[in-house]
Amino acid sequence: MGRRISGRVTAIYFCLLLVSTTVHSFYLPGVAPRDFQRGDELQVKVNKLSSTKTQLPYDFYYLKYCKPKKIMNVAENLGEVLRGDRIENSIYTVSMHHNATWCLMKCPHLLGSLKHTHTHTSGLLCVYVGTGVQILVMTLVTMMFALLGFLSPSNRGGLMTAMVLLWVFMGLFAGYSSARLYKMFKGTEWKRNTLKTAFMFPGILFAVFFVLNALIWGEKSSGAVPFGTMFALVCLWFGISVPLVFVGSYLGFKKPAIEDPVKTNKIPRQIAEQAWYMKPMFSILIGGILPFGAVFIELFFILTSIWLNQFYYIFGFLFIVFVILIITCAEITIVLCYFQLCSEDYHWWWRAYLTAGSSALYLFLYSIFYFFTKLEITKLVSGILYFGYMLIASYAFFVLTGTIGFCACFWFVRKIYSSVKID
Repeated sequence: MGRRISGRVTAIYFCLLLVSTTVHSFYLPGVAPRDFQRGDELQVKVNKLSSTKTQLPYDFYYLKYCKPKKIMNVAENLGEVLRGDRIENSIYTVSMHHNATWCLMKCPHLLGSLKHTHTHTSGLLCVYVGTGVQILVMTLVTMMFALLGFLSPSNRGGLMTAMVLLWVFMGLFAGYSSARLYKMFKGTEWKRNTLKTAFMFPGILFAVFFVLNALIWGEKSSGAVPFGTMFALVCLWFGISVPLVFVGSYLGFKKPAIEDPVKTNKIPRQIAEQAWYMKPMFSILIGGILPFGAVFIELFFILTSIWLNQFYYIFGFLFIVFVILIITCAEITIVLCYFQLCSEDYHWWWRAYLTAGSSALYLFLYSIFYFFTKLEITKLVSGILYFGYMLIASYAFFVLTGTIGFCACFWFVRKIYSSVKID
């Protein structure tokens, strides 16, 4: 067309609240109220294409995309005609069903938000989601054992041993989850995806741990992990965890691909200019505050037990805090994802992960505060060890909370779009 035109469709917002079998009402400013009964067909209308560069509106079907066989103009009022609005019919319709609790819709363009980013999302997201599921299951099982008294604090090292062994055997869940998501993205290099799932996160942790352990060796401290133990960890990793990741990946790829609940557009739509408070960086940083607040108090006692050589006994309360953390991560991510979709930004995949995962940043910042206010470490190597191990803990916390947020958001988006019935 010789100029850049951003498609701007008059947004149709509505929230349907169905109590029992009766549809009460909803109101869209600027549109005359109408009554609808259960089973009635809702006609989705489109408006115009406009550009802030040219100030010249164009007919919505000027680009000849999703054009119905017969175009019918529907003038709502004189003011819309004078403003250059062209209300026309769309090929999309929506039926109101009795079993729908509510739905979200913004004309056809948001229906594409479910799948537009499939081709723009790398396999890295699948790897991190699979690893996060592995950490989540390991943490839940460990806490259940501790809650039932199988991992008494008096048994030194029992908790850490259980976590390592459970991590190794939970590789099955990592491979399965990563493969299921990767297949939904229509990925073809499943072996590479499986290798990344098996080696990326534990490889980073092992590298940092090896460097820190070398520093301890240099100080001739008894806290250094012996070579034999390091070799045993590598054997557990390569001998059990990696094969289980491949088994889980094989089982995941054998399953049918997860299908989208609605048909989506093949061509990504241009994203509208976002308000400052909907910018990715701001919303991501805001989203991490509440999950961190859920564990803030308990974090003090955990750090005290680790760095001040105190025993930690209250696993029951810790389990409750962990459940609250899961709920908080899910809720804040869903709310911010809803606002993001309402602002016509469909790139929600990574943002959902980072929104909850940003709580790890606050955890690391708190560890810095704790270091300078509660500890009396003066030796350089000891300080490096502290921040090195807290970096590992923050990284694991990022993968855990990010996966929780992503899974909750993934369920939410599929739920709301499965309520939209497209004819």
